[in-house]
Amino acid sequence: MHFVRVETFHDWRAEARRLLAADVPPKDVRWSSDDGQRGLFDDCSEPSGPPKQTVFSVPKQFLELAADVACHREDRRWPLLYRTLWRLTHGEENLLKIAIDDDVHELLQMQKAVSRDMHKMKAFVRFRKVDADVGEHFVAWHRPDHRIVRSVAPFFARRFKAMNWSILTPGESVHWDQTKLEFGPGVPASEAPDGDALEELWLTYYASIFNPARIKIAMMKSEMPVRHWPTLPETKIIPDLLEQAPDRVHTMIASTEGFDRTAAHYMPDDLSLQSLAKAADCCKACDLHLDATQTVFGKGPRDANIVLVGEQPGDREDVEGEPFVGPAGQLLDEALASTGVSRSDTYITNVVKHFKFTERGKQRLHKKPGSREIFACRPWLEAELTLIQPKVLVCLGATAAQAILGRDFRITRQRGEILRSDWCSA
Repeated sequence: MHFVRVETFHDWRAEARRLLAADVPPKDVRWSSDDGQRGLFDDCSEPSGPPKQTVFSVPKQFLELAADVACHREDRRWPLLYRTLWRLTHGEENLLKIAIDDDVHELLQMQKAVSRDMHKMKAFVRFRKVDADVGEHFVAWHRPDHRIVRSVAPFFARRFKAMNWSILTPGESVHWDQTKLEFGPGVPASEAPDGDALEELWLTYYASIFNPARIKIAMMKSEMPVRHWPTLPETKIIPDLLEQAPDRVHTMIASTEGFDRTAAHYMPDDLSLQSLAKAADCCKACDLHLDATQTVFGKGPRDANIVLVGEQPGDREDVEGEPFVGPAGQLLDEALASTGVSRSDTYITNVVKHFKFTERGKQRLHKKPGSREIFACRPWLEAELTLIQPKVLVCLGATAAQAILGRDFRITRQRGEILRSDWCSA
């Protein structure tokens, strides 16, 4: 057994060439990246006999793959790389084209993890200015998942070539003096500076570019993993920005679209369900009226104790001009009957009063209304609820629930919950 200790890709490449030239198979090599104890029967000697003068070549793709995988933190990368190299030079020249091969698949997964970690380091390093005897110096602390500092450092040298900076990580640190890169040992997070005068400016800028209308919290945490948040100053204000997002969305739409682009412009002076329905027939607050057959307003008694709110009319509702008369309406009737509630005693309406669809041949397929359309149509729903003042308000679906309860409502978590609302009198 040959015991081989390597630290970098260049170390591995030199050792792999030596072993390959000596025709040492993968099963006879034990690779390591540390100074741990060798096994009782490990042989640390050089391969016996002079190396063969064998000429071998591998695809350029493998060298690029190996350079990336060498940055992975798992020790198994070294034997995996050598085993793949052995197979490439022993009759499996097209091995890398077989993505479902176990070795190739594992190498590609490792490369993907390293590439992602490099991207995160480029995106999440935040420099802070510190006082230094030689002038301005900027320091950042980052915690990468893999050994990527030497691979990513040239990127920062190019991008911040006119700065003196240091990037500290637990495993290794790098320093740039506007001339050359120097690498040193890792340091703990406690060695990093806490903040500087520029941080408040950065937070103001970040808050100004934060788009509340495009919030996807799960995706944000995927792209900005929570483990990196302690070193990102902007994460201090993210909770407040998320809390303010619904109001900011309404403000943004109102300020850009204006009062004339909402249903409020079409409100009658004498409010009644009949006058509202008649006024809604003339509503052009959004573009949905251009393709829909007609406005589908709410229907039911003025003194209804229960109001059911859906998302928007469907194909049958658009044709007949009444809410919930298609397949969804049939299901609703069955549900009401099972609870002993008469449909004639309820008021049924939708958040959006026109049918939004996409054409597929002769079919008109439902298309979810956007925030612009929901905002434009909201005054109709608010007027209906103000007049009726129901004791119970049932939201049929996520769009209706978010329109009534706010964008934070998640039907996967809160389905069936009973909540209090200002739109209910009870």
